[in-house]
Amino acid sequence: MKLKTLLNGTVLTLALAGVTSAQADITLRHALTGETLDLSFAKKGGNTDKFKQFLQTGKNPYNGDAEAAKKGESLYMTGCSGCHGHEAEGKLGPGLADDYWTYPRGLTDQGLFEILFGGANGMMGPQYVNFSTDDMLHIMSFIRHIYKGDPKKAEWLK
Repeated sequence: MKLKTLLNGTVLTLALAGVTSAQADITLRHALTGETLDLSFAKKGGNTDKFKQFLQTGKNPYNGDAEAAKKGESLYMTGCSGCHGHEAEGKLGPGLADDYWTYPRGLTDQGLFEILFGGANGMMGPQYVNFSTDDMLHIMSFIRHIYKGDPKKAEWLK
């Protein structure tokens, strides 16, 4: 019985991995190691049409959407503001509303998602345990919405 359960679980995992990779045109990588991110660890409920669109383009479809930014703000305040500040000005973690990025890939939506999902140096652990992939896109839309830097440096706008 245990072997049958194990085999069924393995088949299901492989099937889900095949669906995820078949849908993705981009390859998401860990910010530190460069290893491909395993999206099977993602919190349930994030495999929305918008997330599927993101996997195709690497661009956040919620950018510029005021309602999405509002939801992202609520999520950000709950899970991110303690380290990054209520206005993303930086505290224990770096500021997120200006032109400086500890990880330059954060200048792109794909890179920012990779940092959120997989974590980074210091206290920035992987956020897939706290947020669904769709929640992360909402948080990203809030961060992009409050950007105070030079629009010419905003890679996500290009």
